[in-house]
Amino acid sequence: MNEPIYKKLREQLDQYSIGFPATQSGVEFKILKRLFTEAEADLYLQLAMMLESPESVAERTGRDLKQVREMLETMARKGLIFRLRKGQTVKYAAVAFVIGSYEFQLKNMDRELAQLVEDYMQEGFMNLSPQNNIAPLRTVPVHQSVPLSHPVAPYAQAREMIKTKDKIALADCICRVQQGLLDKGCDKPKEVCLSFGSHADYYVENRLGRYISQEEALAVLDQCEKAGLVNQPANMINPGGMCNCCGDCCGLLRALNKLPKPAEAVFNDYYAQVTAEQCTSCEMCLERCQMAAITMNSDGVAEVSTDRCIGCGLCVTTCPVEAITLLLKPEAQRTNPPASGRDLMMSTAKVRGTSVIPLSMGGK
Repeated sequence: MNEPIYKKLREQLDQYSIGFPATQSGVEFKILKRLFTEAEADLYLQLAMMLESPESVAERTGRDLKQVREMLETMARKGLIFRLRKGQTVKYAAVAFVIGSYEFQLKNMDRELAQLVEDYMQEGFMNLSPQNNIAPLRTVPVHQSVPLSHPVAPYAQAREMIKTKDKIALADCICRVQQGLLDKGCDKPKEVCLSFGSHADYYVENRLGRYISQEEALAVLDQCEKAGLVNQPANMINPGGMCNCCGDCCGLLRALNKLPKPAEAVFNDYYAQVTAEQCTSCEMCLERCQMAAITMNSDGVAEVSTDRCIGCGLCVTTCPVEAITLLLKPEAQRTNPPASGRDLMMSTAKVRGTSVIPLSMGGK
């Protein structure tokens, strides 16, 4: 039997980001009970996604300050909420399941939790169809795949993003860790996830990652491009993090792969095209594509499905005869990412028909 507090917690998490939907099996409650005690679930329901001090939470909820301070810090260490330190000041905020507490389970992920998450994903978590959701990550073309003649905004260039960050942390990919515990996935590099600013501080303080320099971060991007990983920063102009993903392990790419037209669900302005006369049928592009967007036609020439291509550019950089290029989508099909995480959250809530206000504060 599922206690009422966990039902309320599921409902609240379902308001945030891409949601936390109910299933027939109830596997989502097993995940919540694994992560949250009942007391932690109750306190989470009192929090919003806006940073707040323990003093404010205690005063607003009528709780003992010492107990609130201890519980908030424990929950932050467990990866259930976000923590921001500035000097002697510390504030906390609720986080979504994805992106949020799932990614923060690097130290706690074991085979049992990995299997619960896998079962949840298979039963319907992460419906990324455009009419139901907005993907929390967006695809950025690898650096060498974009023609020099194309004007590209800094927020659409991974390397330019890195060059604006003065605090960067590197961590293992939670998806590759989760799949590895199930004896699935791939052998691609694992320590490839970048976080910036206060997000970097959170990862390092919780011993989930380590600080690195801009030069080291750029080297990570080079390594990921060589390994055929899709660059995916958070879906906003100034992202707090950047993933490098594969179609075998990444929950987001696996969810996109289930869609008949993944291209409609991603924020990216490019698509790949093959010059048939130059194609030598080497099929290297088939191996690089993470979305099964490339097939060989009856003449042995590679063809790109614009419905499936997400414009990552991985096929472009390894074509030995330069038969593949990235093209800009028509202007009407181009999309700008939300300006901030708050804007992304509000836009996603509007699409999903939900509210980002906690139930305890008058939400749905």
